[in-house]
Amino acid sequence: MEFQRPHFILLIIILLTSSPSSSSAQSLSSFSTSNSPWNPSQNRTLLSRNTAFAAGFRRLPASSNLFVFSIWYSNTSDQTIIWSANWDSPVRAAASLIITSNDDLQLINGSSGPIIWNTTTTANSSSTRLILRDDGNLVFGSWQSFDHPTDTFLPNQTFGNDTVLVSRNGKFSFNGLGNLLFNGSDSYWSLGNGIVSFGVDGQVQKDGGGPLILADYGQNRTRRLTMGDDGNLRFFSYNPVTNTWVPVWVAVLEVCLVHGLCGPGYICYSNGSTLSGYQCLCPPGFRQSAGSDSCERKIPIVDMGRSKFLRLDYVNYSGGSNQTSLNLFNLDHCESRCRNNRRCLGFGFRFNGLGYCVLQLDNIMNGYWSPGTEMAFYLRVDNSELDPSNFTGMSEVLDTTCPIQYSLPDPSEESNGTTRNIIIITILFGVEIAGGVFLFRAFLKRYVKYRDMAQTLGLGLLPTAGPRRFSYAEIKSATNDFSVENIIGKGGFSDVYIGKLHDGRPVAVKCLKNVTGGDAEFWGEVTIIARMHHLNLVRLWGFCNEKGRRVLVYEHVPNGSLDKYLFMSGHVVPDIRDDNTNEIELMPGSNQKPILDWNIRYRIALGVARAIAYLHEECLEWVLHCDIKPENILLGDDFCPKVADFGLSKLKKKEQMVTKSRIRGTRGYLAPEWIKNDSITSKVDVFSFGMVLLEIVTGVRNLLQGPSTSIPSDEWYLPQWAYEMAIEEPRFEEILDRRIIHSYDNKTHFKLIERMVKTAMWCVQERPENRPSMGKVAKMLEGTVEIMEPPKPTIFFIGGDN
Repeated sequence: MEFQRPHFILLIIILLTSSPSSSSAQSLSSFSTSNSPWNPSQNRTLLSRNTAFAAGFRRLPASSNLFVFSIWYSNTSDQTIIWSANWDSPVRAAASLIITSNDDLQLINGSSGPIIWNTTTTANSSSTRLILRDDGNLVFGSWQSFDHPTDTFLPNQTFGNDTVLVSRNGKFSFNGLGNLLFNGSDSYWSLGNGIVSFGVDGQVQKDGGGPLILADYGQNRTRRLTMGDDGNLRFFSYNPVTNTWVPVWVAVLEVCLVHGLCGPGYICYSNGSTLSGYQCLCPPGFRQSAGSDSCERKIPIVDMGRSKFLRLDYVNYSGGSNQTSLNLFNLDHCESRCRNNRRCLGFGFRFNGLGYCVLQLDNIMNGYWSPGTEMAFYLRVDNSELDPSNFTGMSEVLDTTCPIQYSLPDPSEESNGTTRNIIIITILFGVEIAGGVFLFRAFLKRYVKYRDMAQTLGLGLLPTAGPRRFSYAEIKSATNDFSVENIIGKGGFSDVYIGKLHDGRPVAVKCLKNVTGGDAEFWGEVTIIARMHHLNLVRLWGFCNEKGRRVLVYEHVPNGSLDKYLFMSGHVVPDIRDDNTNEIELMPGSNQKPILDWNIRYRIALGVARAIAYLHEECLEWVLHCDIKPENILLGDDFCPKVADFGLSKLKKKEQMVTKSRIRGTRGYLAPEWIKNDSITSKVDVFSFGMVLLEIVTGVRNLLQGPSTSIPSDEWYLPQWAYEMAIEEPRFEEILDRRIIHSYDNKTHFKLIERMVKTAMWCVQERPENRPSMGKVAKMLEGTVEIMEPPKPTIFFIGGDN
């Protein structure tokens, strides 16, 4: 017995350690009357069969003693909640989820109530049980959570006209008609049609309209549509590599346009982010009300006749019990209308010569600052208010001169000597010098005051709401004094360096050459470029203009340009006639790049088309790119395309744009108009895009010898060859990029590639009037417009250097 005792003790230890702990989590496949009641302290979890979703009691982030019965993603890092039964009424640890004798599912806060949430079902007690399906739908008899969404909508969930998504704070909602509402009635955005459903591939089906394509269309990912507490509606997709939710579509691009984001009287200021980059500021003459989320006057207006107006540039208030729009002659008429109305708290006026005037009556709500308002708001305050306006434009800063009138007595008839005249001239000259010094000091004082005020508010922008202005010293520090190792691109008009700002953000620094025009003209053009916001355009963050040096600071796009992925010299491409060779090899030591598959190439083509259509048709100022080529198409982390070098034609000399010796563009992508001295229109960009579209499909440079060796190099023309192979013969597979022809599936990819090829054929027509607009090109690629059979393109060459 002494010899066996240690074995007995060891057996006891193993049994104790292997026995389940009462505090460990318990996973359920279903919840029925045999499991009832269900308390938060039991640490139970209801799992779907594929373990993608879980349901149970979740602690509130702000309190460890309050619980919400919810559904969440169990296979994501943050376990995002997608449905909750009692988010606005959390329960304590003594609560219970029970199944009653009447087959009701009830959530009771305590042993005897009250009932926080319940549902009824038509099933009998023998079959009534709570289960969680693989699509995230919680089902109890005839009741299901998909019929009662809270703030999130899932793939394959049907969105009816009566369906409403409500933010967790209860302030914002999205209804089945496609409207975003504040407090259930105040509409501030509309989709035009309601959403019916969406799939994991990123295609959203609208009610009675065409499909809505998300940014990462074609990738099967975990997705959700969520109504946020900031009043914005977003589609998210889960990136399994970074373990993060990525927004792929946002309803309101300028977040301050959301009603109720800030309280009454506040001005919402956005830094350009669509997530949470905004702050609420009280206007001058106002302060935060004690005990409420609103702004009140520092000095109440007792007598409306004793009031004045403070000018707030680029500020607008879009809410009020009554906004009266008038068509008046000038600013004075608009101010007079407001001054004579005791209900008027301010007025907005647009300086466009059309006399647009809006009176703000009774209250001021939904205030926001944005250059897109193109107007100034005049806020009514008491005459004794001393606060200056902290929302001023450049014209206000430069308005520092004051009129000075001089009057001299007529000289007496007896005074004809030169001495008196010299004294008078000397005095006048001295007064002018003193006045000039005084005005210069006043200008510097006001400029410094404006600059300090802008830094205090975080407005590191131009007074006209342009991009951030960097000093030349900051640029040198970011690029390591323009080190040769930092050069990532060279061209005839600029050199490009990679750099890092002091806050750690990587940037691409473009040093411009041969830029003409004065400082005011340069600032205006750069500001116009910075206002162009599109998912598929490279974002301009700032600029530098010191001592003749003009530099643009862009966001850094990490994956480089498209040509590095289409035309890789390190790949040995087999002859397409050799059926025994289908592998792709890499040269030793080459810079290995992944080969883009057909879905990614289609998304790149569609994104570039949308970006160019935005430049042609949606910008306030018409913009031609004039140099569309794979080198100017950059790829982000998820291979989202971003068009670069747009708008720079505005900064070049006009003679460099129209003369034959300095054609704007690159050989191989130039439209015939440049050579024929025809008028230059937006159709030159359509031609260039068509060439790029063919290169995306074929993986061949349009200026190099084609894949078929039977055609002489001086007669080979990419559009004509592609037309003969894909449309006339047809031998469609002949034009496909041979590196990924093995992955081509006729059922999956034929429609996509056929649309790309036919669209390209229409784009490269010799006559501009035969080419479609870029807006129609984007719709042709989307498949929302029928593509007619294109005519055969004619051979067109441009000789000479780029």
